[in-house]
Amino acid sequence: MENSQLQEPLAAARFIKVIGRGKDGARSMNRDDACLLYGAMLDGRISDLELGAVLLSMRIKGESIDEIAGFLDAAEASFAPLSAPADGQYAPIVIPSYNGARKLPNLTPLLAILLARQGAPVLVHGVLQDAGRVTTAEIFAALDMPVAQSIAEAEGRFLQHAPAFLPIDVLAPKMARLLSLRRILGVRSSTHTLVKIIQPFQEPVLRLSSYTHSEYLDMLGRYFTTLAPAQRGDVFLMRGTEGETVASVKRAQSIDWFHEGQRTTLVEKQLVADAAPDVPVERDAQTTALWIRRVLAGELPVPAAISEQVTQCLQVAKMVRERRAVECTVD
Repeated sequence: MENSQLQEPLAAARFIKVIGRGKDGARSMNRDDACLLYGAMLDGRISDLELGAVLLSMRIKGESIDEIAGFLDAAEASFAPLSAPADGQYAPIVIPSYNGARKLPNLTPLLAILLARQGAPVLVHGVLQDAGRVTTAEIFAALDMPVAQSIAEAEGRFLQHAPAFLPIDVLAPKMARLLSLRRILGVRSSTHTLVKIIQPFQEPVLRLSSYTHSEYLDMLGRYFTTLAPAQRGDVFLMRGTEGETVASVKRAQSIDWFHEGQRTTLVEKQLVADAAPDVPVERDAQTTALWIRRVLAGELPVPAAISEQVTQCLQVAKMVRERRAVECTVD
């Protein structure tokens, strides 16, 4: 299809007629239609009125696995992928961060730094600010680790054994525009789910993904076992710690590992942690950063749940990397 045709407006009425009949009457789109519609949404090729109707219809109906697959096809085609160092021991580890902290300290930066220190290329992507929450980007800034301003700058961090935080506005600006519509509509949309599961690298990776509602555990579990391309790498799926993909220091969440269409429970759910770690009561960025510095300096222990998460991530990231090396040798 010629580029001029790609830029033509898309009439969304036929899609809205399918998805816009309420929770009980709506039907799901097939993968190709979902890709076509979401691609037009990303390109700004449907009117604001139709865009609002689509976003609210999907919010009420909920996404099917075919729709998620189609949306992801369009989303991942809308931005330039990253590359990791060719001689690394580990596959890239991707950590989405779109929630921040409301009540507990946000320890996503600690997880990312611990993984990067072991030589894993670690990409954290997310929002810079969120009203009423302490974002990962704000804590990285308090740690004197500024966000990357370009894809090339993020790739340079991997060579320094430092995590790269890439704002969604830089990683996937078209998705960032749709994400920002929450401020107008007042509710989350399908894009809030998609940014947590995108695979932004050329090579296979380990993605850490989270969910906040049980229906998403079922939907994403079915997607990762039936439709997610195995050659794109593996996924850890867990209930988020206030939405973040870092293990809770208060109670261990169940973590499911998706590998070539197979699902394995790596960590079983606990009601409470075996021992209460010494974490700060305050959740502001400066206090959290100071506590993380003390942990990194060895003055305080790494919380057991996060230490276990680091171990699991490194084991699987190494396996993904080794599998890719074998495939490249065969090819």
